[in-house]
Amino acid sequence: MSKASQPLSETDSRIAAAMLASPRASWRTVGHVLGISERTVVRRAGPLFHDRTLRATAVRNPVWFPDLIPLALRIRCRPNQISAIAATLARRPDTIWVDILGGGDEICTILFLDGPDARDSLLLRDLPATPAVQSWTSHILLRVFPAAFDWSGGLLTEAELTSLRPELPAPATTAAAARPSLQPLDHALITTLVEDGRASYADLARRADTTALTARRRLETLVGNQVVRLATEVDLARLGIRTEALLWITVAPGGLEETGRELSRHPQVRFASATTGAANLLVAVAAADLNALYHFLSDTIGALPHVTTLEVTPILSGVKRTGLVRPGSL
Repeated sequence: MSKASQPLSETDSRIAAAMLASPRASWRTVGHVLGISERTVVRRAGPLFHDRTLRATAVRNPVWFPDLIPLALRIRCRPNQISAIAATLARRPDTIWVDILGGGDEICTILFLDGPDARDSLLLRDLPATPAVQSWTSHILLRVFPAAFDWSGGLLTEAELTSLRPELPAPATTAAAARPSLQPLDHALITTLVEDGRASYADLARRADTTALTARRRLETLVGNQVVRLATEVDLARLGIRTEALLWITVAPGGLEETGRELSRHPQVRFASATTGAANLLVAVAAADLNALYHFLSDTIGALPHVTTLEVTPILSGVKRTGLVRPGSL
């Protein structure tokens, strides 16, 4: 078994979970919450970030960027070309997730496309001109339910999660008329955070040509208002999570908000969004094994009153997550 596929130790797994739950938490805070010394956290976490076992980034919230078109594509490909197509998609700067699904002939990718021209170019030119692509369906992400972002792999207690969550300003309303416009300073901070979600305030200040205090205040405002989501990525198999699936769920329209919010709070849900298309809810699930996935489908999905149909597509390989290409996947 290669190092990249070996499960992390219990201590490293808990540190990784803390980074998932609070990507910019200080080493002192992580140590205090987990009951280990700050020195141990530094000694363990540093190499995990250095060898890209842990990868820190940020992703923009399309609600605050009206020119962005958040789109999920299900692409059917010739099986012998699927790895090449997945790699090509992963290299695009506008892809957020790229997963190989099912029987090895389908890709799901989430893109943040820079306006209608970029959307039309992809759907009307690029995909039709690719011989190995057989068909595709597109689904606009209408609303992403943010509770699913507060995900830690089920490795931390609720008390530990509460202690890790930073005190942030209350989110501003998302009504367009009530949202202040973003400044060049904000865009510079976001660009730096996408490159390194744990960039120091000094680095953020240098890149944005401001002071460290201003950078910190603006970052807290950006995160508190959900302009960006800070994220840490890790290959889930290293946390003992070996079964991932996408669920395409059809929900009665009157129950869409309730169902999406409820599922997004479940500890096995990594992502949940209302979408256009035949299914109106897309959910990404991470489970320890097939038995755990079965119980999630039977006990959790089965108990939801507004669900009418369900399609489950196992994820065979995650090529890109949260805008980051997984090491060794290309």
